[in-house]
Amino acid sequence: MSDMNKYGEAAIKAVKVLESNKISPLVAWEIAVTEIFSNNASSCAKACPRNAFLALCETGIVNNIPPGLYTKSKMNKSYVLEGLTLLREDSQLADDINKLWKMVIGNQKKVHNHQMNVLVSLWKNGLIKY
Repeated sequence: MSDMNKYGEAAIKAVKVLESNKISPLVAWEIAVTEIFSNNASSCAKACPRNAFLALCETGIVNNIPPGLYTKSKMNKSYVLEGLTLLREDSQLADDINKLWKMVIGNQKKVHNHQMNVLVSLWKNGLIKY
């Protein structure tokens, strides 16, 4: 699996960890990325996908995760919530992460940093409440 998809895999794994452990979403994310990126500290520490995951958890829309205060990131939260709105309007966007990202950021010159991988992986695996 490419690194591009590994952050989505980490999000799914983190949700599964949370289903059976009374820990915070942040700790679950750290467990998941450590397992998936076992020998790559920079991949484990990447903030954008982590904050995208935490932002989704924060809203209470991720299955079995209560709403709460999990991240201070405002930009990544706005990206994934806009992405979620777009997915709810057109679920086929889940098949084109780059198109989804371009729709989220509009005419801004921002590089995709795996936020949509997190969102789309949770979406496609039925882990987001519709």
